[in-house]
Amino acid sequence: MNQPNQRGGGGGYRQQQAQQSAPGTIKTKKYQFDTNTYTRIAMAEVWRKEWWYATIPFAVGLLPAIIWHSWWWLALSVVLTVAYVLLRSAQITGVTQMEQSKPLFERMNYEMDQRQLIMRQTEQRAMALPWDQIARVRREPDAYLLYLKPGVPPADMAPWRQWLARTFDVPVFLHLPLRLFNNDNDRKLFDALLRRKSLLVDGAPAA
Repeated sequence: MNQPNQRGGGGGYRQQQAQQSAPGTIKTKKYQFDTNTYTRIAMAEVWRKEWWYATIPFAVGLLPAIIWHSWWWLALSVVLTVAYVLLRSAQITGVTQMEQSKPLFERMNYEMDQRQLIMRQTEQRAMALPWDQIARVRREPDAYLLYLKPGVPPADMAPWRQWLARTFDVPVFLHLPLRLFNNDNDRKLFDALLRRKSLLVDGAPAA
């Protein structure tokens, strides 16, 4: 699984000193992304796309039944399937516990301009995320989800491990509720900014 500091082409988050905001910067209220909210959204997204993977260990457990007929093979299939579901789910929930992910779940406000998105905890502590480290943005009825680009596995990694890293990657994203914006005009400006960057997909037009 790619860790957050391995995303965006390996650039990670860039620590910034206090800096002057660029003209036209959109500033939000303070907000803390709840880990339970992340887990709920990420879990739903992963299993909506990968539910059929759970049928693979089930089928593998049943294969011996072709030759040796026994209800034990069905029990084995169920155990393998449950084990896979638990391991994959633990991989998703584990993102909230990793040291590299903790900045995503701290209380901060956001500043957006043409160059980057700044996650500011205090005037002295801020992290800048260039827009080229964002893969896409999904507009929910009550929030924007900004997905970080997955990291590229090292070239010297074994091919089967590269396949595992790509296939079983866990989505890492920022969650920006609409209520985070100071007014509706700021929200519309942010919506327009995302569209200019060609990041907003499956999004409803700004109201």
